[in-house]
Amino acid sequence: MIKFEDFFNDVDQGNIKVKLNMNSGGDATKSAWGYLLDDDKKWVNMNSFRTKQSNNNLDNYKYLMAFAQYYPYGKDYFVFGGIYKVEKIIPEIEDGIGYKLTLLNDYSEYRKRLIIKLNRSRSGQTYNFRFQTVKDKLQAEVYEISPNTKMGNFMGYQNVRLNHTDLEHMINNQAPDWKKALSNVKGIYVITDKSNGELYIGSASGNTSGIWQRWSDYADLNNLTGGDKTFIEIVEKYGKDYIVKNFQYSILEIFDTKTKMDTVIEREHYWSRVLDTVNHGMNNNTGSL
Repeated sequence: MIKFEDFFNDVDQGNIKVKLNMNSGGDATKSAWGYLLDDDKKWVNMNSFRTKQSNNNLDNYKYLMAFAQYYPYGKDYFVFGGIYKVEKIIPEIEDGIGYKLTLLNDYSEYRKRLIIKLNRSRSGQTYNFRFQTVKDKLQAEVYEISPNTKMGNFMGYQNVRLNHTDLEHMINNQAPDWKKALSNVKGIYVITDKSNGELYIGSASGNTSGIWQRWSDYADLNNLTGGDKTFIEIVEKYGKDYIVKNFQYSILEIFDTKTKMDTVIEREHYWSRVLDTVNHGMNNNTGSL
């Protein structure tokens, strides 16, 4: 067992607060971990919040160590979200975004990978703790260090929303529950270019390993395009980093693996017409849609 204080032995313990961000009503799609995983601005916002309760604020601290509750393991497990420099916004703001947080490089290699476990329950609803409290009263310890970004458990086809880095990690690490779920269905998926909102409708209609196999093509850094003409043109024009930085992968509709290919393709055409991705999206080179 590695103690919390032994792992983070280089931090300025007297000038750092530890924030344990909780889930929102138990809804994994709106959890602190979900925001951290996506590097959503809401992750920074929830850590920048300043309340009227002085004991829950960062006014007298230079740094913040942020964690997100890791719901797949349980309520006492938290994944490391980084160390931030804290600057209070002037004039002071109460019950709003009251701090400017700047992510530091300290321990950055463990961000989204390190999980701590609390061995004593938290009291009340206080989220911000002194380093000493996490060490002595909560008796935190290092529970796990994952080789790559820690994926959450598969939470249902309707909740899939992966950026390219997450997709790559999922495929490369053969995430068991994700592989099982995505290999057992054919489906219609949508790829979103987050830089401009354009959509691409695609399908996994063959008799191999369902959506998992199709998305494995996109996760390959030596390809990224899955053979799609539109994506090949994007890579030729903007480079591979454009896809890695901007593409998001979600599922619109699933089918039993026994479903005929023609049926899946027909639904792919349906979704492309509904979302008009030929005229206003990235299906503009498919013609037949």
